[in-house]
Amino acid sequence: MISVLFVCLGNICRSPMAEAIMRHKVSAAGLESSIRVDSAGTGDWHIGHEPHQGTKEKLDEHQVSYEGIRARQFTSADFDQFDYIVCMDDSNWNNVKKLTGAKEEKLIKFMDLLPEHELREVPDPYYTGNFEQVYDLMEAGCEALILKIRSEKL
Repeated sequence: MISVLFVCLGNICRSPMAEAIMRHKVSAAGLESSIRVDSAGTGDWHIGHEPHQGTKEKLDEHQVSYEGIRARQFTSADFDQFDYIVCMDDSNWNNVKKLTGAKEEKLIKFMDLLPEHELREVPDPYYTGNFEQVYDLMEAGCEALILKIRSEKL
């Protein structure tokens, strides 16, 4: 089983949105027995909380389930348990590297999945309020990640 972990700061906006969209796409592609998806945050402020209301509203609008998703904090054990660790911005990337001493081959910057896009980090809608923009990025990036996984691991 291939495992994917999306990482953002608080695990209530970007990474749970990515987790929900990726789960939805994995299911639609019939890959549930091949790909496992989770998310985590580098901070501990929201542990146990559901996704942010803006994230839930955007996922509801697109009929993407977020059932069972609760915020948790990234741990060094995650590095050993996941094949792909996808960080939403440079701060998350640096925090994961610092915590794990991680070799970069497991780490992906989310926007590297979308090289044609001008943004190099996923904006945090907790601060920007732009959940639509983040949804569109997650939709395209998760599609690109499935193609990457298929070419590299399946």
